[in-house]
Amino acid sequence: MPYTPYTYTSPDDPAREDEGLFGPASVTWRVMSSRIMWVAVVRALYLQALHPRVIRGTLQNAATITEPVDAWARLRRTRKFIETRTFGTIAEAERAGRRVRKIHESLTGTDPDGTRYRVDEPELLLWVHCGEVASCADIARRSRLPFSAADLDAFVDEQRTSAELIGVDRAAAPASMAELGAYYEEIRPRLCACQEAKEALRLTFHPPVPDGNRVLKLGLPPVSALAFSTLPRWARRTYGRPSGPLSDIAATAGLRAARLAFSQQWLFLGAMRAIHRAESAGEKPGS
Repeated sequence: MPYTPYTYTSPDDPAREDEGLFGPASVTWRVMSSRIMWVAVVRALYLQALHPRVIRGTLQNAATITEPVDAWARLRRTRKFIETRTFGTIAEAERAGRRVRKIHESLTGTDPDGTRYRVDEPELLLWVHCGEVASCADIARRSRLPFSAADLDAFVDEQRTSAELIGVDRAAAPASMAELGAYYEEIRPRLCACQEAKEALRLTFHPPVPDGNRVLKLGLPPVSALAFSTLPRWARRTYGRPSGPLSDIAATAGLRAARLAFSQQWLFLGAMRAIHRAESAGEKPGS
């Protein structure tokens, strides 16, 4: 199996020490167990890239991210961190959080004017957190997963625990959908689609894929297009790709169709096998 620094005990393991930060009764487990959250992950990346310091800090500290092997290895680490944080025991989740904080505390970015900044500045961490939470909640709502407005409020509130794990002050993180919306209204004037964000957007529509993985080469662009179409209208306008209510309706219909497609076991498992092959493409046999 490929090495990953983030591992967790299966929720089905009777020997688990505890139910983790959230547990099976949480809205978080229900939301994050849905297969349509793969679209939410891509949407979150598009949203997060609209903060210039976030996307610059990411690219400046990941020089080889456009290389297929590195790009997919990074995806695997991110995926395993999210899974460990969500479904792992308390100790496993906290260990993963400590590792992420340790990595971030040594990284900096540089603005075009030469100003250096830490990538773990509170504003940047909060922005990344809110991008993930907002994307998961919106995709859950629009794809008609069985969540009420109260459920989604509970999800946002529960996710303040995830925010704390990466170093965000719990009190600063939104605790409801309304607070999440207010956060975006407040921060929007500081956002833009800088050159790095536009380059990252183009890259996702022509993603770096390890040789021989035709399934991902053909399958990822439609998922990327769907994820982009689900962004708020203001975010799409910021990228220079405005669209109106009819596009929103089409995106919602696309989400519901994708959810039905992902429910087909053979299709989803085939996609996951392709993803796992890409993630482990740089591993030596037997490692």
